[in-house]
Amino acid sequence: MDKFLNAAIEEAKQGLAEGGIPIGSVLVIDGKIVGRGHNQRIQKGSPILHAEMDCFENCGRLKAADYRRATLYSTLSPCDMCSGTALLYGIPRIVIGENKTFQGPEDYVRSRGVEVTVLDNQECQQLMEDFIKARPELWNEDIGE
Repeated sequence: MDKFLNAAIEEAKQGLAEGGIPIGSVLVIDGKIVGRGHNQRIQKGSPILHAEMDCFENCGRLKAADYRRATLYSTLSPCDMCSGTALLYGIPRIVIGENKTFQGPEDYVRSRGVEVTVLDNQECQQLMEDFIKARPELWNEDIGE
């Protein structure tokens, strides 16, 4: 398995263990993880701390040139907000664990020149399926439904 996706899965599991939604993300530059995050909407009562947003926050300030060499990994297809942030900072590659339980604006992101890879990872999908079945109200809140 991809070691960077594995790190994102570790983040997702940490979020689940904290009582949150099991989605994780890492930002990789030059083969190194520079930031990690997991969905913390429940834990911190935040409207915006999706896994990718938490990851970006944990990276701290980066130069535009750094973002242009980065790859964003996420266990789940990034939503409009998270995809928009990746576009804003010019991140050229997004690697997605799975997009069966939720699919963000992948076609739009591709149309903006971003290389989007979906790995169809079974562990990522199972984490989400189990969570959605157990806590549908939290999941619907997370995706704005």
